Amino acid sequence: MIKQNYIKAGRRKNAIARVNLSDGSGKVTINGKTVDEYFHGLERQKKIALKPLEVWVGVKDYDFAVNVRGGGITGQAGAVSHSLARTILTLNEGSKTALRKEGLLTRDSRMVERKKPGRPKARKRFQFSKR
Repeated sequence: MIKQNYIKAGRRKNAIARVNLSDGSGKVTINGKTVDEYFHGLERQKKIALKPLEVWVGVKDYDFAVNVRGGGITGQAGAVSHSLARTILTLNEGSKTALRKEGLLTRDSRMVERKKPGRPKARKRFQFSKR
């Protein structure tokens, strides 16, 4: 019997997702909303966020309440996916190879590159004029 408690955090870009786990029927809520409500029907983000649950068979025994903040929709979907994968790993060590094969346990380290001085953006340059 698991009471509601914090298990693992996942990160992507500037988004951080934390999972609370409780006994239940496999329901996933993000910031108190269903996945459809939270991602406003964007299928790609829903698929990315729930991919770890497709890999693991024991999903039906637990409810996942995810608290996510920071970043945008894509970063939050990646953070939710990472946190769910890490939570599943703590529940079932046998699923490590399947999760690793899908690339769900690796934290995506790509971040926005900083703006450099003397340039309009990180890599863009002002138009060069010879004369």
